Amino acid sequence: MRHQRVQKKFGRSMEHRKALMKSLVTNLILAESIQTTLPKAKQARKDAERIVTVARKGGLAARRLAASRLQQPKAVQKLFDKIVPQMEGRNGGYTRIVKTGARKGDGAEMCILQWVESLKKTEETPAAEAPKTEEPAK
Repeated sequence: MRHQRVQKKFGRSMEHRKALMKSLVTNLILAESIQTTLPKAKQARKDAERIVTVARKGGLAARRLAASRLQQPKAVQKLFDKIVPQMEGRNGGYTRIVKTGARKGDGAEMCILQWVESLKKTEETPAAEAPKTEEPAK
């Protein structure tokens, strides 16, 4: 029975759908932000948050499980070296979806899927490097 098995099919076969999601999550890890349609982003968000939760456990078993779900070894390395330390102290909600409007060709709703912490740190650095106020001339 398929009780509470919610998953979009995207008009693709099971193998194609799995490859699509692996590709989206791998590219999200490598590029830290991807632009895609809203339904694909919502499904990729579930997969990305699950893989970060697995990677937070650390250890060889978690690394092998992540390697089986990602397409590139560079993505596994970046996940464990950069993304997991950024997500330290968070109990979930590692990604955000920002809607960008409809695609011009077919009207599909587009969005940007990105990590929450990486954007927050880039926003804080320019504020810290703000120019100091000069003393008024006498």
